[in-house]
Amino acid sequence: MIPDLENKPLPVRFEHLVKTMSGKRFLAMEGVGNEVPFFICPFHPEETEAMYQAIDNLTIQLQHRGVQVVRINIYDLCIDLLKREEGLWEQVIENEAEYPKDLLLEQFQLLFDAESHLAPAINEKLHDRSYDVLFLEGVGEVYPYVRTHALLENLARHLYTKPLVMFFPGHYKQTLHGGAALRLFEMLPDDKYYRAMNIYRYEP
Repeated sequence: MIPDLENKPLPVRFEHLVKTMSGKRFLAMEGVGNEVPFFICPFHPEETEAMYQAIDNLTIQLQHRGVQVVRINIYDLCIDLLKREEGLWEQVIENEAEYPKDLLLEQFQLLFDAESHLAPAINEKLHDRSYDVLFLEGVGEVYPYVRTHALLENLARHLYTKPLVMFFPGHYKQTLHGGAALRLFEMLPDDKYYRAMNIYRYEP
């Protein structure tokens, strides 16, 4: 394993991702112990545009190797949930600037609740679909309405038979004594989450 891989240039990290995700060990979910096969792929927030291009290329490279990828963008999923509520999407577009910010935050957090709405919606999208790896992206765009650790905790109840990779704009720190924590945008307070593995520390 390359030391400090997550801070290497993106092309170096990309090669690791292709090698890892197309490997039999990863696809068989080996090396995760008794945990769910959840992986965090952290990246620097200023790399967001380049990272999304890399995800496009990664999907193509994996498909060429016979690995079927399903991608779900959490931001797009939240928009879909808004549009399911009759008239709500139009109200938000027309009146967003006039809504008190605390009221908007409260309403969106209820609508995008991980347990009652988001996790079931993701599970619904995957129903009867054949895939090898699930990609989750767009988590930075839905902060503070969706908290990453809450989403992962609730997805663990539904998704445990295939690897899940969440592309995360920030740090995912794992230490022997301090546990593990997600730090969105490399600056917001830590969200404790212990069950995922940093994919840059996974041996292909």
